[in-house]
Amino acid sequence: MKRVFLLIVTNFAILAVLSVTMQLLGIDRALTNETGLNLQGLLVFAAIFGFGGAFISLFISKWMAKMSTGARVIEVPSNTTERWLVDTVRRQAERAGIGMPEVAIYDAPDVNAFATGWNRNAALVAVSTGLLNNMTQDEAEAVLGHEVSHVANGDMVTLTLIQGVLNTFVIFVSRVVGFVVDRVLLKNERGQGPGFWIATIVAELVLGVLASIVVAWFSRQREFRADAGGAALAGRQKMIAALERLKINHEQSALPAQMSAFGISGGGGLMSLFMSHPPLDVRIAALRAAQSGAQ
Repeated sequence: MKRVFLLIVTNFAILAVLSVTMQLLGIDRALTNETGLNLQGLLVFAAIFGFGGAFISLFISKWMAKMSTGARVIEVPSNTTERWLVDTVRRQAERAGIGMPEVAIYDAPDVNAFATGWNRNAALVAVSTGLLNNMTQDEAEAVLGHEVSHVANGDMVTLTLIQGVLNTFVIFVSRVVGFVVDRVLLKNERGQGPGFWIATIVAELVLGVLASIVVAWFSRQREFRADAGGAALAGRQKMIAALERLKINHEQSALPAQMSAFGISGGGGLMSLFMSHPPLDVRIAALRAAQSGAQ
């Protein structure tokens, strides 16, 4: 969850900054004239700024993850647990054919882990203290395998490319909406009036939320691949056991019924569209089905 959440939030912030920059530099005005919009020029600039924002998010993803979670990278293991974490990630990274990631621990009661980084050979794998305190070593090994598989599968780069396409769409369409509102509905024929800016901002917010739903959907599909990768690196039974442990912990810490839809792991209704992970029961069933098929 943290991996995708940080990418989306960072991308939102950068996209907002880039949009303001386009306005301050007069790019929006340059692409608008008395006869209409320069759609070709707008599409080019939308792609430059859209993909630029997505890749900036990717390049600073490790720094953002460390800063936001307070993750401490294990430079020299200070105890047996840290030594085991580093050795396990190193072994799995070698099997997956990627460079050794940085290994970190962050202080949080929830059972969680994430992997991030712009390059499969320069990634970060981090686990929470809650995971270390509530999972067996076999279960933790499977979780690490899952995260290493995210890196090996290039999931961060894949989601960044998807985000870049969606950013381009958001920037382009929001300015078309702004132009239509300003010129057609408000009948403004002199440059860009307040209607253009207001409509553009509102359209960017709405379209940005819809784009996040699309990114979350792709993220859910990648989770199944990472589960399969974790099963290959650590063992299928260990991966299933890890997911079952996560399910137990989520159920024990569940929010009251009236609040469950607003929780991070709340699974129903409209909020399910924004979930970056499929329901745990579905993931467990997929692993068991693959196991049956292999027999």
